Amino acid sequence: MKEETIVLHTGHRRDETTTSVAVPIYQTTSYQFDNTEHASKLFSLQELGNIYTRIMNPTCAVLEERMAKLEGGVAAMAVSSGQAASTFSIQNICHSGDNFISSTDLYGGTWNLFNNTMKEMGIECRFVDPKKPEQFENAIDEKTRCIYGETLPNPKLQVFPIEEVGKIGKKHHVPLILDNTAAPYICKPLNHGANIVVYSTTKYIGGHGLSIGGLLIDGGNFDWEKAGDRFKMLNTPDPSYHGAVWSEAAKPLGPIAYILRARVILLRDLGSSMSPFNAFTFIQGLETLPLRMQRHCENAAEIADYLSKQDKVDKVIYPKLMSGDHLDRANKYMQKGHGALVGFELKDGVDAGKKFIDSLKLFYHVANIGDARSLAIHPSSTTHSQLSEDEKLSAGVTPGYIRLSIGLEHIDDLLEDLEQALNNS
Repeated sequence: MKEETIVLHTGHRRDETTTSVAVPIYQTTSYQFDNTEHASKLFSLQELGNIYTRIMNPTCAVLEERMAKLEGGVAAMAVSSGQAASTFSIQNICHSGDNFISSTDLYGGTWNLFNNTMKEMGIECRFVDPKKPEQFENAIDEKTRCIYGETLPNPKLQVFPIEEVGKIGKKHHVPLILDNTAAPYICKPLNHGANIVVYSTTKYIGGHGLSIGGLLIDGGNFDWEKAGDRFKMLNTPDPSYHGAVWSEAAKPLGPIAYILRARVILLRDLGSSMSPFNAFTFIQGLETLPLRMQRHCENAAEIADYLSKQDKVDKVIYPKLMSGDHLDRANKYMQKGHGALVGFELKDGVDAGKKFIDSLKLFYHVANIGDARSLAIHPSSTTHSQLSEDEKLSAGVTPGYIRLSIGLEHIDDLLEDLEQALNNS
């Protein structure tokens, strides 16, 4: 099935009890076992099924199956937020004393998570500028467990070198994890060398600013056994699950060792589960994702072109308007559109930027992206304010940078609002 069909049909045709076409909200904590043998098989992973909603839920399962199919992965796991997805993606294969490598081009909350909170857990993050993909190889040692990046980094908007870094990871038996939050439908990281994909479903998947959630998607394309001692958490007996060796335990179920461990260890123990109601809202959003992303990208491209012609604008940051390797990667990996985020800087700096934000009438001033409505924010004083000045610059946040998340409104109305705000800035 093509993407437009996958998001409507995968994982659910009708509810077998009620014949409901819409996916029901299974608002329950627990599930009746057929008998003691059935319960034992579920807990010992001899078969997969519902045990407790902290670990799995039928409504969440439909979302997971559809997203796994959409991305070309083998399995997915829904969690409570995008931050939880990023955290679990690392914790699932890193423990105290290990390190991982991350692109410098990150959302501010992820940077802080990696640079500070992970450090407190004893996990070292080594930051590398993706402008020079070869530097990722230089940072790898025997304790490196993964490489992490953002497909379309927010707010730098320079597309990550997926294939180049993926090849480096494969050479050293290190998986590549990509946050694809800003590029669903328009980019498929697993097709270009990524092994794990994470999402904040809060953004474009939901699409309407209703619910907080996240997802991990296992590509099933990394050989954990071949990597041997590098991944003892998957290849040696796990004392927290009666000695299970996850690379072995997963074999009857498919190449899902990574996501299986994440579910029955991290989700079980840390409890960052997605609520069934939130999963329901994400399913509604997912059904229109391909159509929405097309309109998002069309509007954003027109706005980027408009801003690039304005005298008060010093610089526009948008993949389509970049040059060299950045444009080549944008065209290679994002063939269905260049995304809905547009950044720009005003010639008169931070004061003009604040006046611009305060003058907007149609755009909402909120800390979010991916909404059906158009949004605007000043990252330096909000989403990236916890970073040092050097860290902000590494992430692409200058004092006067404005980030726009372009919605689904009529393009004429958006341009009119931007024009009047520019005139008042």
